Amino acid sequence: MRLVVTEFISLDGVVQAPGGPEEDTDGGFAHGGWSHPFFDPEVVGGAFAAGLEQASALLYGRRTYQTMAAAWPERAGDPFADRLGSLRKYVVSDTLGDSDLTWDNSVRVPVAEALDTVRELRAADGGDLAVMGSPTLVRALLTAGLVDELQLVVMPVLLGGGKSVFPEDGEKRTWELVSSAVGKTGVQINVFRPAGEARV
Repeated sequence: MRLVVTEFISLDGVVQAPGGPEEDTDGGFAHGGWSHPFFDPEVVGGAFAAGLEQASALLYGRRTYQTMAAAWPERAGDPFADRLGSLRKYVVSDTLGDSDLTWDNSVRVPVAEALDTVRELRAADGGDLAVMGSPTLVRALLTAGLVDELQLVVMPVLLGGGKSVFPEDGEKRTWELVSSAVGKTGVQINVFRPAGEARV
């Protein structure tokens, strides 16, 4: 399986709370929902639909899982919602119990086991293991060299601070741009893969 990360991201590298005002207010973040004015249904929606078709499973951090689980199950009949619901969902958390995983096909992964679980999944046959949001988890995955593809949905906005997915360990990591698309709103979808490196 390939580990594919998709992030809504601002020009200054912020990924925090793109979907709504109450999604994640940590650090006093006041711009929740900032991605909406730049969402291009054709370009962004099409990319997400195509990505889900390639996915065999989803991987979430706690907060992103809770946000998604509160929004999508009630939209049964929507093709995107139905596809999300049908996929196995791995949820990295030490604070959620199994009874909290109310979305179909959800399995809890303890934080201490997350990287080893991802390594096992990447070694298994199947389609993509897709990650959306989940900045703390994604930072750990990038640091460990476990991300096979990084899809950055870049919105033309500066947010002045907030959560990032990028490691801050001083290590240089080179990536190559494999595709790019631009929407009518100015949004860009840039797809990167590690440059010339074998899978870890």
